[in-house]
Amino acid sequence: AELQMAEAVALVDTLQNWTILDKIIIPTKTPDKKFIFGKGNFQVLTEKIKKLPHLTAVFLNVERMSSLTKKELEDAWGVKVFDRYTVVLHIFRCNARTKEAKLQIALAEIPLLRSNLKNEVSQLDQQRGGSRYIMGSGETFMETQNRLLKEKELKVRNALEKLRRKRSILRSQRKRREFPIISVMGYTNCGKTTLIKALTGEAGLQPKDQLFATLDITAHAGSLPSRMAVIYVDTIGFLSDLPHNLVESFSATLEEVAYSDLIVHVRDITHPEAVLQKASVLSVLKNLNLPSHLLESMVEVHNKVDLIERYKPTEESALAISALHGHGLEELKEEIEKRILKATGKKILTVKINLEGPQLSWLYKEATVQEVEVTPEDGTASVKVIISNSA
Repeated sequence: AELQMAEAVALVDTLQNWTILDKIIIPTKTPDKKFIFGKGNFQVLTEKIKKLPHLTAVFLNVERMSSLTKKELEDAWGVKVFDRYTVVLHIFRCNARTKEAKLQIALAEIPLLRSNLKNEVSQLDQQRGGSRYIMGSGETFMETQNRLLKEKELKVRNALEKLRRKRSILRSQRKRREFPIISVMGYTNCGKTTLIKALTGEAGLQPKDQLFATLDITAHAGSLPSRMAVIYVDTIGFLSDLPHNLVESFSATLEEVAYSDLIVHVRDITHPEAVLQKASVLSVLKNLNLPSHLLESMVEVHNKVDLIERYKPTEESALAISALHGHGLEELKEEIEKRILKATGKKILTVKINLEGPQLSWLYKEATVQEVEVTPEDGTASVKVIISNSA
């Protein structure tokens, strides 16, 4: 419960101008009951809330409240009441930059609007006795609103579909140019962006110590020890019990992962719940229906080892690094290169060729030429290349 509370606090702290006045851990009944709390606990809470004059809202760390519960609590306490879904959605809203992220948020908001609508209608009906038709159209207020929501949902889904198609065209172009793609994933705030910054040397990447600082997939070019060019993809962070429709509306962002050549799973091993975090990331990955070779070849990275003395990973294949201090990055790059070569069916070879023939120009066309050492005496050269098995 303490760690769940810490995560709830971190969620609220992520939002600008939101401050926590007080927090309390209270057992809840089943969330779908009309009242989440027993009578005694409800009393305790109500008294606590009445004592805080500057309070503007209460955050219950449950996944979703029913619209009925929300209304009852708001009436009893006289302030707004939020659940995890609304808070996480609001964080997403504040962090959305691209058109795609904004569309996905619009999609995730629709279930909320639906449940709020039920509330409003039941209140209206109580006030004026029965639902009247609107302007003789034969359609009640509720039906009109529901129809508008349906239309909105369709519009958003179509726009997302268009973006998806555009994405797949871009993807096929990228495949043609044959840049291997490495997806960097992990629980939110585990250090993905910091790691990508360290691997690519991109100064423009400003990692934030926040939940969900990365909402959109961003791609960054880097190179491996053999000077092979690769693309690192920064993905959205994971969270335990992330409301499922939220994950669904972000699946377009995550579908990129299925097209990568390698997944790097970053873990913050200083976190007290590191083991549970790993489990929650792996379960989401399994639900994405990724090709099995991607899950099997995954590289596990234990980050933030600079904070633990003489750290030894318990998993044999895991690599211990500190993205912040650059510790262990060379080993990581070598491991990535080894797995990328295997995944893409490429080899690094040094071939000896005759400079008079067409071989050198053929190599430039069919492979990635890394270095050429010419021996002027006999008109030959040894050429180091990255070449696919078929070539």
